[in-house]
Amino acid sequence: MRTTGDTRARILTAATELFRRQGYTATGMKQILATADATYGSAYHFFPGGKTQLGDEVIRTSGAAYLALIGELFRDEGADPAERTAQAFTGAAQTLLDLDFADPCPVATIAMEVAGTNETLRSAAAEMFASWTEALAGYFGSQGVAEPRATATAVIALLEGAFMLGRASRSTAPVLDAAPAAAAVVRAAARADDGK
Repeated sequence: MRTTGDTRARILTAATELFRRQGYTATGMKQILATADATYGSAYHFFPGGKTQLGDEVIRTSGAAYLALIGELFRDEGADPAERTAQAFTGAAQTLLDLDFADPCPVATIAMEVAGTNETLRSAAAEMFASWTEALAGYFGSQGVAEPRATATAVIALLEGAFMLGRASRSTAPVLDAAPAAAAVVRAAARADDGK
């Protein structure tokens, strides 16, 4: 027997996958509920703010998952931060391939689509991007990288842009091509810190 928690989780999972693959605007509540095997009543019980609230929760849940992934990929274990950055891009390319070139990041998909039209979702995406930047900046700072926040912003921007190009071309090449560029940004910042 399904519990109410299961229903809420199914709705959130369905929305995450559909927003990831086809975008926020193109995804209707009817499709989300059909995918989740849930009723309108349960959707509005768990998400009284409707699709906007659901989108906000998708952004925050996905964003938190990616924040945890940053923590796993970038740990202070003595590895060269530039090399670790390149490895993260290589892993991201594999993820893109595994997802059959669907956008691996629902936060970015939703943000690009509604940043100018939905302040709630724009704000949620901005908060998630800021949390990723701060986490990565913390790691870079602990590794002696100069300007850790600017370096983290550049790395995240390279990754998100590479995902967009890879998705459009149905190729991992943009992500793999961005890997040495991201490593070079980190390496240059580390050298800048050494020169102080």
